[in-house]
Amino acid sequence: MTLPLTGVEFELFESLAGLPQFNPDLDTDTPPEAVEAFRRQLRDADGVLICTPEYAMGVPGSLKNALDWTVSSSDFSHKPVALITASSLGNKGHAALLETLRVIEAHLEEKALLVISFIRSKMSKDGTITDTETEKKIREVVLALGNMMLADHASGQ
Repeated sequence: MTLPLTGVEFELFESLAGLPQFNPDLDTDTPPEAVEAFRRQLRDADGVLICTPEYAMGVPGSLKNALDWTVSSSDFSHKPVALITASSLGNKGHAALLETLRVIEAHLEEKALLVISFIRSKMSKDGTITDTETEKKIREVVLALGNMMLADHASGQ
């Protein structure tokens, strides 16, 4: 999927499973290196796109764990965030994740939020989106995130 976002680069965080289980005793000025690397990537990002499944009607544990490591650091505070929850249903996990993102003061806008229910019927086995309406909605979410980031830059945040 090609998006018309000139100058926007996406950098994946691929070490979610490598973060240690959240422990407030380790949440100090010198947290574990994996946590510091995660926080550094967040600090360096102009915005964050979270794409997640719903798991057992909630947020997958590894994602919740990562977010827990950011509560004291404020790395999500006022950062533009787009959220796509793609699952069989997705509404409950999406709602739970939105509550967590609000607690950590992420900058959320309705047009950058999407639940894709019955995702398996909307994509091929190799992960390509096959449903044109779903692809259109994903584009709109990513463009909304880009606009949020541009607005932040324009306002000096």
